[in-house]
Amino acid sequence: MSTTTTDTGVAQVRVIRRDGSVSAFSATKIHVVITKAFLAVGGDGVASASHLHPMVTELTDQVQSALLRHTRPETTLHIEQIQDQVELALMRGGHHKVARAYVLYREEHAKARKTVPAAPEFRVKKADGDLAPMDWDRTAAVVNEACADLEDVSPELVLAEVRRALYDGITADELAVALVMSARTLVETEPNYSFIAARLLLDQLRREVLTRVAGRPVEATGEQMSYSTYFPEYVRLGIALDRLDPELAEFDVNRLAAAIRPDRDAKFDFLGMQTLYDRYFLHDDGVRYELPQAFFMRVAMGLALREDDREARAIEFYELLSTFDFMCSTPTLFNSGTTRPQLSSCFLTTVDDDLKSIFQSYQNNALLAKYSGGLGNDWTPVRGMGAHIKGTNGQSQGVVPFLKVANDTAVAVNQGGRRKGAACAYLETWHIDVEEFLDLRKNTGDDRRRTHDMNTANWVPDEFLRRVEADAQWMLFSPDETPDLHDLYGLAFAERYRAYEQAADAGEIRVFKRVRAVDLWRRMLTMLFETGHPWITFKDPCNLRSPQQHVGVVHSSNLCTEITLNTSSDEVAVCNLGSVNLANHVTSAGLDAERVKRTVHTAVRMLDNVIDINFYTIPEAERSNLRHRPIGLGMMGFQDALFTLRLVPGTPEAVEFADRSMEHISYHALSASADLARERGAYETFDGSLWSQGILPIDSIALLAEARGGALDVDTSSTLDWEALRTRVRGGMRNSNTMAIAPTATISNICGVGQSIEPLFRNLYVKSNMSGDFTVLNRHLVADLKARGLWDEAMVSDLKYFDGSLAPIDRVPDDLKALYATAFEMPSEWLIEAASRRQKWIDQAQSLNLYIAAPSGRKLDNLYRLAWHKGLKTTYYLRSTAATSVEKSTLRGTDGKLNAVRPVSEPAATPTGTPTATAAPPTTLAPSAANEALVCSITDPDCEACQ
Repeated sequence: MSTTTTDTGVAQVRVIRRDGSVSAFSATKIHVVITKAFLAVGGDGVASASHLHPMVTELTDQVQSALLRHTRPETTLHIEQIQDQVELALMRGGHHKVARAYVLYREEHAKARKTVPAAPEFRVKKADGDLAPMDWDRTAAVVNEACADLEDVSPELVLAEVRRALYDGITADELAVALVMSARTLVETEPNYSFIAARLLLDQLRREVLTRVAGRPVEATGEQMSYSTYFPEYVRLGIALDRLDPELAEFDVNRLAAAIRPDRDAKFDFLGMQTLYDRYFLHDDGVRYELPQAFFMRVAMGLALREDDREARAIEFYELLSTFDFMCSTPTLFNSGTTRPQLSSCFLTTVDDDLKSIFQSYQNNALLAKYSGGLGNDWTPVRGMGAHIKGTNGQSQGVVPFLKVANDTAVAVNQGGRRKGAACAYLETWHIDVEEFLDLRKNTGDDRRRTHDMNTANWVPDEFLRRVEADAQWMLFSPDETPDLHDLYGLAFAERYRAYEQAADAGEIRVFKRVRAVDLWRRMLTMLFETGHPWITFKDPCNLRSPQQHVGVVHSSNLCTEITLNTSSDEVAVCNLGSVNLANHVTSAGLDAERVKRTVHTAVRMLDNVIDINFYTIPEAERSNLRHRPIGLGMMGFQDALFTLRLVPGTPEAVEFADRSMEHISYHALSASADLARERGAYETFDGSLWSQGILPIDSIALLAEARGGALDVDTSSTLDWEALRTRVRGGMRNSNTMAIAPTATISNICGVGQSIEPLFRNLYVKSNMSGDFTVLNRHLVADLKARGLWDEAMVSDLKYFDGSLAPIDRVPDDLKALYATAFEMPSEWLIEAASRRQKWIDQAQSLNLYIAAPSGRKLDNLYRLAWHKGLKTTYYLRSTAATSVEKSTLRGTDGKLNAVRPVSEPAATPTGTPTATAAPPTTLAPSAANEALVCSITDPDCEACQ
């Protein structure tokens, strides 16, 4: 519609004027304002009316869309917010002179308003509809309390921002959100305002929780309830609502309540607290009754249910979680201690070549995804296009139509709206349908043969890459004629594959195709760059280094490429994840080895407990998990640790730290599992495993090197006493697998650290997830700039202008530019080298994203061949730079959405569709239409898969 002719559909949207009065929203008024702005700069001759009118109409539509795209009836906007969006639209459109004039106009009027008498006092609408004078003393007290113990923050600035959002008759809920939003608008100038916003949200949460627990409306936030009083009531309420496991009542709840540390509520930043509020805290019909420390204790209790001294273990687990030393994965946080404790993160399946198995796989996917599981499906056994179907004497349409149905199943099952159902389809490179498989994420072509919502990954055997490097031919087969290739790897695969080539040449195989290996490899890399898929993962390292190769084959990885477990028609692999927060385990002096040891031993026990407590939705998953008992201990906060240690990323010193830190985690993870085996018994299939032979991950590198004829470039140095550990491991392991580094896309937000092993994306950017958009500012950098007297408004402006990069800012010293270089300002090869050093210690794999600033075919070819030569098992997303990124505006209050309750001046966030590729060379870093720069699909609102 044209906003200049009608305001249909927005009549219920209200606008708060500066005098506190409320009027209906009118796009026509916006059109008039923008027109006047153009005329003020250029006069009547700025453009012809025929040119100016459509241009202004388009800008008006942009403003209206930005303001109202997620509105609900009776949404309230503030006049300043509308003017902010007008300024943004002018700047995005390149109308810089007009925007500058508009900014000056606003500043002049703001100065003039300071001489105007203060507006009348506002009134707050109570729950019963009555109006009461606003308690400014209480509001100021709340803000001052939130600012306590934080440096370089001003309660007065927050209160000034609050006044902008008020109107007469504002509700208590709206006032609570106005407080949070007012602190949030200041985050880009000082990171500590993020903690203030979190504390103000916590204040609102406490009122909401108290209202539900007390069973009556609580108007003011001054009424408090201590954790010691609240926690027993919380447990009773949760059980009465049939949400908490009744067995929790058998704990000594008062003892646990006494162990809770309320001061740890102040550790959250805004992104962490908002994420917990929106998606993790238990609620009754939308009203939350779970506070942060109760949340951690509930998770700890759920994991301690089968312990002998349950209270002591629950307190031990609580300490680890509430200090952010370790964090369980999202499914565990969602469901631990509840009546449906599905705590596992990842499920891997193999789909057999018959209709019953294929449609059973759809049902399994739905049941597994329902309770927050991420899925990895091995589709290689399904026969390819043109293959003979004996039952009908017809020809197969191949695997692609079945993948389309799997895609739609993942979309349909969205975990109750908390996380979108997500799956990844794997296919081996010799499959006859592999070329169509590469096209699944394209936006062009027959949409019935596209999977826009499902991830895809290549499962690449070493033999293929040997052919690529030799510029040799490669043959594609249908698996119904070459069934044993699916279960073979290493030299056995190569030998059998060559035999099938000879059979095809002899006319003994019906469906096959010969291609140049280099051409197929180039197409794989081209599709990876253009659509972000399929990812490149390596079959042989995953199998040759698997501790469980005596009882099966690894046929795929999982949704996020860090899990490498066996699958078969009667076993669905399950992995249970959690991550050590490495940032909490370093000081300026180095790695705190004792703290790592304590954390890892407790974390492994927690993860092992998941297996016995878990609620299994399908029997194949339960059977597999109880037989093999795999867990996946990972890490996050790696980049934060580098900042603390003052180690420049992309240097030998940073790579060495990656090696040594993972060595310590690996050593203690294996030690803890061996200790648990002595206490609880070894896992069922231990005999015959690599563990039983004393072959640890660091030793299994030799198996891969042997299969490759020594063509493996992996550092094998070590510093700890591994021989003594080998002896203990031979005596038994509690878990078939112990380590895997997941993306930690969400739990790192909770802990306020960088995710997983990721390098720094930018020093200032806007992060998007299902809770909205959040300004992310590197607080380590801010501290350093403050120490050198360089942190000011001009620096904020420069960081925005240069997309969070320090390199072009002349006044920043070179040592800080090096330390805080972003992912695209350092060689991609260092990520692979660091990953190679970690991989030698890990019995599974790692979610490794690769960054490349200016991609080319040659660079991608070199990068992924290097990953193979360095012994990596898998890679994940390829991230490249976007054409545009962070909004260049210096406006405050434009950093996204807040949906804790119905907001005063912004609409609630709702997940948008997963970004799809465009005709131009796409990127996993493409920004949205608003002032954001999405890190990649992993932080898209619809894709926070593993953690």
